[in-house]
Amino acid sequence: MESYKKLLLANKAWVQDKLNVRDDYFLRMADDQTPEFLWIGCSDSRVPAEDVTGTEPGELFVHRNIANQVIHTDFNMLSVLQYAVEVLKVKHIIVCGHYGCGGVKNALSHKHLGLINKWLRNIKDVYRIHRHELDGLADPDRRLRRLVELNVQEQVWKLAETSFVQHAWQTHHDIHLHGWVYDLHTGLINDLLMLPPGTHIDDIYKMDFDDVKPR
Repeated sequence: MESYKKLLLANKAWVQDKLNVRDDYFLRMADDQTPEFLWIGCSDSRVPAEDVTGTEPGELFVHRNIANQVIHTDFNMLSVLQYAVEVLKVKHIIVCGHYGCGGVKNALSHKHLGLINKWLRNIKDVYRIHRHELDGLADPDRRLRRLVELNVQEQVWKLAETSFVQHAWQTHHDIHLHGWVYDLHTGLINDLLMLPPGTHIDDIYKMDFDDVKPR
């Protein structure tokens, strides 16, 4: 049997499992979605968002890219973020990286990888910002693990700098921003940081909105 056909058979079995639990499962699911969480994760096939969090369809709004980047010129990510914040009214946004990330590992190298070099440049910037700490780690594995963590932290702060999150905070839409790292060896998530609504960001990134009265 061709491999892709196994996916179609697995789909039919999954549908039947859901219908065995509740015969209107898909009818209820088709009406609307009201997820509480936006997940920004890595494209790595070993980190499926719903599986590692034990969530069901409809509970996570998911965006994935190489090395879980929040890039302010990435209209794909920004469109997902705007929809999640302004339409779905999510309460939590999670940036989840993972130890052993190939994107982060390649960003540590000097290899020419073609177009992806442009993407990995953003991780190299994270290294530059934290060079003193990272250069102090002689063990390459420790350095990689730490860069994975620092990359997640920087992406969470980049979320806080977006106009969508700032506007939500200023209009009392209380969104919490989270930075997590998934461990492929244990299956556990390392909760690195959380930025509550109204977290102070550098003044240079702050925005004023015409529909928000100054406090």
